[in-house]
Amino acid sequence: MREIRLHDTRSGEVMPLDPRDPGKVGIYACGPTVYSRIHIGNARPFVVFSLLKRFLEHEGLETTLVINVTDVNDKIYAAALDAGMTSVDLAAEKTGDYIRDTSLLGLGRPDHEPLASATMGPIVEYIERLVEADHAYSREGDVFFRVRSDPGYGSLSHRRIEDMDQGEGVEGADRKDDPLDFALWKAEKPGEDKSWPSPWGSGRPGWHIECSAMAEELLGVEFDIHGGGSDLVFPHHENEAAQTRAARGAELARIWMHNGMIQLTGEKMAKSVGNIALLHEVLEMPGESGRHAAQTVVMYLISGHYRQPLAFSVAEIHDAERRVYRIREALRALSPGAPSPADMTRHRDAFFAALADDFNTPKALAALFEWVREANRRVAKTVGDADLREMLGVLGMGDMQAVGATVDAGAIDERASALLAERERARGERDFKRADELREQLRGLDWEIRDGPEGPELIRLVR
Repeated sequence: MREIRLHDTRSGEVMPLDPRDPGKVGIYACGPTVYSRIHIGNARPFVVFSLLKRFLEHEGLETTLVINVTDVNDKIYAAALDAGMTSVDLAAEKTGDYIRDTSLLGLGRPDHEPLASATMGPIVEYIERLVEADHAYSREGDVFFRVRSDPGYGSLSHRRIEDMDQGEGVEGADRKDDPLDFALWKAEKPGEDKSWPSPWGSGRPGWHIECSAMAEELLGVEFDIHGGGSDLVFPHHENEAAQTRAARGAELARIWMHNGMIQLTGEKMAKSVGNIALLHEVLEMPGESGRHAAQTVVMYLISGHYRQPLAFSVAEIHDAERRVYRIREALRALSPGAPSPADMTRHRDAFFAALADDFNTPKALAALFEWVREANRRVAKTVGDADLREMLGVLGMGDMQAVGATVDAGAIDERASALLAERERARGERDFKRADELREQLRGLDWEIRDGPEGPELIRLVR
């Protein structure tokens, strides 16, 4: 098995993946807070960690992927009030939207998708343990974590403790022993339509303790990989790590792995800013790949290294569409199920070596397209598709179909034949703009033009 190395935010280094349990890997990635439909940025960690699981399993590691749903949160109460709904109904509706939207990506579901609302027992137990150990204290129904009681606080985000702001504003400030402390439990407030019982009174948990409890409930402590967006490093993940050290005397995760933000108009994409592109809307964008939008979106999201920001625009999506189309076109000339020539396996090996080196998907894609280029230079049907299918399978595109196959002239409908003839007239008159327009019309009818030495032919697109 290859040595797999991943970047750890805490150490700042790319380090070997050394599973806690030999042959098994546990991954926990922070999922969405379900107060609205998710955007393309929320889809990035879903795709990155779903594909990381596929790669690890390809390498022979039994991998468990947990992506939670935060369905108890201040933002949900506020959004429900604005929508004239109960917070429970809004959270359930948006959780359903999230599952449907991400399922459209064709990557399957995580092994576990815990809900904060269904984890109240472990959450309360966690807080009780922190209070008993004097790492937390209660004030008028609220419970706060003593940040300065954790000597390792700041080791994940690499910030000085004096420079940290929990982002809780003035809420509860008069009840905190230290402004740096953060809420573990929040007493029920007027206007909040849902609460849970606890030793400190009716209320609900804070955001950070929810994830610590959900992760530990399913994976235990010192599990292998904790993932999420880079915007979660502080305060969310810093606080998760601190809670676990204080309650369990151990680190929550061995490797902290963070993906960069999607950027639109120069800012990170965030629901609170308003500059968002909703995932289901991106999946419905028209383009060259037609109904193969899921593979296009996945291709876009892995086009940059997961740790780096990724620009979003219509042009970026169309570039991903062209890449998908190029692969589908290459598949048409390959022999299904047949092995690849031995001298081409170096590209496959380079593909998997790139993924083993901090999950470098751009470098892996470069190797994949080198394989495609070399296959295209060879005589048609002398190259099998096994290597390409193996690589595509790890990228969640293993079911990708070829562009199509040549059809008999008698099977071509009259409209397509007429458009092809008109396109040839336009080319003869050197009206290339009109010729391109006619090509696009044919694509809309599920026909692709192939210009060969014997003239143009129509290829039925496989959808």
